[in-house]
Amino acid sequence: MTDRRTFLKTMAAAAATAAMAPVVNGCRAKVPDDIKGDILSPVSEDGSPLIVPKGAGLRITGTFLDEISHDIPHQNWGVEEWDADFANMKAIGIDTVIMIRSGYRKFITWPSRYLLRKGCYMPSMDLVELFLTLADKYGMKFYFGLYDSGQYWDTGDMSYELEANKYVTEEVWTAYGHHKSFGGWYISTEISRKTRGCIETFHEMGRMCKALSGGLPTFISPWIDGKKAVMGMDINLKQGISVRQHEEEWNEIFDGIHDVVDACAFQDGHIDYDELDAFFTVNKRLADKYGMQCWTNAETFDRDMPIHFLPIKFDKLRMKLEAAARCGYDKAITFEFSHFMSPQSAYLQAGHLYDRYKEYFGLK
Repeated sequence: MTDRRTFLKTMAAAAATAAMAPVVNGCRAKVPDDIKGDILSPVSEDGSPLIVPKGAGLRITGTFLDEISHDIPHQNWGVEEWDADFANMKAIGIDTVIMIRSGYRKFITWPSRYLLRKGCYMPSMDLVELFLTLADKYGMKFYFGLYDSGQYWDTGDMSYELEANKYVTEEVWTAYGHHKSFGGWYISTEISRKTRGCIETFHEMGRMCKALSGGLPTFISPWIDGKKAVMGMDINLKQGISVRQHEEEWNEIFDGIHDVVDACAFQDGHIDYDELDAFFTVNKRLADKYGMQCWTNAETFDRDMPIHFLPIKFDKLRMKLEAAARCGYDKAITFEFSHFMSPQSAYLQAGHLYDRYKEYFGLK
């Protein structure tokens, strides 16, 4: 049996070894000075169990709202549940909500005359009106996500999305533009690098939205064609895009759209955690070059799990937010609070993520 003195000596030796800064993936991991010592204390001076610096990440101040729920389950919330969720968002400093898409194929979030005539299904609630009303109530900005016909996903050509959205944007601005919270537009077609027609389509959609609304801001949220994107789409490819190629291709895209697209929020989940700084540095440099806001779409679902999609491990989210802060990003938004971070989510783990997030940022 190991006695107490032997146990303490063993623990001290292990801690001293850890303090020698191990090499991980070619990078020397820095052990913070305040956690070096004979034995690591499981509780900090303020009573928190965290052994990393608190609040070093960029806080999440925006979230997508996904009620088409294409690849995640619908939560079937009504007015009461949505009101409570906006209050939960407000409590952690979220000031921006983005309807990720106002419709996908035949399912839509509001009774659009144009889309109903095109064969879309009548929704039971007008979610655009509900979200805008709640955004008014809680002092948030609301970004309207454009309609996604699905034809882009079938053909790889973005130009199909233009025709429907010419009518959708005009109709929605006429019906809802009076809301004080209507703060901008989200060009909802997700792309990665050389998507056919992306520059021309993004430019026309951005121009169209701004012309309608007196210049309200627009933004996009593409993905980085990293190793996790490649693994998810083509088993014959072995690695993702290089940092250099990513910069070259997005430099071309930003050059063609920056006059009508105000911000870009790259999805952060398709690259590995030790690649964050390299790609984030490029994203910020490109945004600065073209006078665009550099946001991060800090995904709160876990792409590393064999089950799609579950709330992310807190440390993964923390590392992504800390990288965004180090690289000087302007804003962090997430996909998405209500499913993956809300204390009233259908996923029990989401409420725990909410608690860990508040603990890390010192929120009550």
